[in-house]
Amino acid sequence: MSDFVSNGWSLFVAAATVLGLVLCLVLLVIASRRKTMAEDNSTGHVWDEDIRELNNPLPRWWMVLFVLTVVFAGVYLALYPGLGSHAGRLQWSSADQYRIEQEQARAAMHAIYARFDGQSVETIARDPQAQGIGERLFANNCATCHGSDAKGSKGFPNLTDNDWLYGGSGEAIVQSITQGREGTMPPMAAAVGSSEDVRNVAHYVLSLSGSPHNSVAAALGKSKFSACAACHGMDGKGNQALGAPNLTDRVWLHGWGEAAIVEIVNNGKHSHMPEHGSRLSPEQIRVLSAYVWGLSHERH
Repeated sequence: MSDFVSNGWSLFVAAATVLGLVLCLVLLVIASRRKTMAEDNSTGHVWDEDIRELNNPLPRWWMVLFVLTVVFAGVYLALYPGLGSHAGRLQWSSADQYRIEQEQARAAMHAIYARFDGQSVETIARDPQAQGIGERLFANNCATCHGSDAKGSKGFPNLTDNDWLYGGSGEAIVQSITQGREGTMPPMAAAVGSSEDVRNVAHYVLSLSGSPHNSVAAALGKSKFSACAACHGMDGKGNQALGAPNLTDRVWLHGWGEAAIVEIVNNGKHSHMPEHGSRLSPEQIRVLSAYVWGLSHERH
């Protein structure tokens, strides 16, 4: 109910719930009043010449069960949330229950993670048990974006190579997972110049990695690339402190070719990696980081 902006919705839900229970009792009272419809105690309906629908009263056990069901519903709604925004006498909530279960799970797993205390991410990466745990953590928390094979897709980095936007050391990966990342490239068309200048810069960027390009356009775009050098560097090798990509390799996170680069220069690009520090314990994050680090390094 916290998503509703008006308290009226809470009152509406509470009233509808209570009214529903009252109507159940009214229905029971009406059904329990047997009316004589025919002399033979039937409803007057006959099928196949001799099959009559009798007008017998409801079984007592059924009526008792029905009443108990309504009483149980009333007690439940008094103790637990269900009447609009009413929290219930027990003050129970699914969010608190989830938090308690998480704490219990972390306490149960503490002994498992304790053996990795004081070890570097790189050392943990060489432990088979840690890799098994890290693989499951990755499948549950990271595979949705990076893929089950961790090779990513357009807009989602490949974690199995050695191309890192924010650094590929163990501690850099821990920071990325814990705090998340916000990657923003602003629209740069106005700083670069005309649409032709943007096209020339695109070919210069392609030339930095030895990708197919128009050499004449690339030569013209070199001077205009200075508008991009603040983040990517004059040599185009990027800046991991800013998360600025290395443009001299052939790793293209958001698409390859003149059209893709022109679109990014014109419109900019924003990427978001959510933080996991509130979902995973520090011990879990270190084991997960070790698994991710190991994806791009040979384990010994």
